[in-house]
Amino acid sequence: MNQAIGVIDSGVGGLTVVHELMRQLPKESLIYLGDTLRCPYGPRSEGEIKTFTWELADFLLEKNIKLLVVACNTATAFTLEELKKHLSIPVIGVIKPGARAAVKFTKNSHIGVIGTEGTIRSNAYPRALKSISAYLRVNSLACPLFVPMVEQGVLSGTEAEQMVGETLLPMKEQNHIDTLILGCTHYPLIKDTIQKVIGSQVTVISSSEETAREVSTILEFYGQLYNGTISPAHRFYTTGEMGVFAKITEGIFKESAEYFQSVTIERAVLPY
Repeated sequence: MNQAIGVIDSGVGGLTVVHELMRQLPKESLIYLGDTLRCPYGPRSEGEIKTFTWELADFLLEKNIKLLVVACNTATAFTLEELKKHLSIPVIGVIKPGARAAVKFTKNSHIGVIGTEGTIRSNAYPRALKSISAYLRVNSLACPLFVPMVEQGVLSGTEAEQMVGETLLPMKEQNHIDTLILGCTHYPLIKDTIQKVIGSQVTVISSSEETAREVSTILEFYGQLYNGTISPAHRFYTTGEMGVFAKITEGIFKESAEYFQSVTIERAVLPY
């Protein structure tokens, strides 16, 4: 039986992780749930973030997934350890893979991190980076306007460049970082604009590739990689309006996705 890999996110950003999983693990089936109705998670309280994340996880657990990817950085920062503690399947977040990738690329040990207010407030990236090397210098910047911009489908052009330019000005003025972590899975959808604003001298890191590699390693370790002949079946769920979600999904995958559905998720009973 080809059990699927489950991926949850606060909106459409985690689709960048799904895309990389499809590339690296072409035989695996994937189920995605984006909470576009309640996006963004960044400004929300820790309690809300935990509750929402458990609701998403419970929805996918009912689909008999074999591994869960928490593709939202904010949800990873506040809920990953609890999910790992209470669930019987492997759970992977996106923060540690992103941190490892940044450390590989930096030459001057000065790394920038941009993310939602919640992710930056959690201090999760500086902790993850400094657990690898205590000598790293880390500058963090919250970018609260980016997720709403992406969720509205504004991914390029004058409006996007102006908003990104104004937001990243404090990071750019420091002019010391040589590596920038996109600490939100929505941000790769505007990566070209971010790269243009921050400058070609800075390596822009998305955690998607490293996260997919970690999924592959863990599934291989547990003997759960699918090696059969049945073609993968991918399903995409959203808690919100279907139009923009479907448009962005098809823009990422360059084709019409097989299965879309808008769903209502039940309130979770937290295991603590």
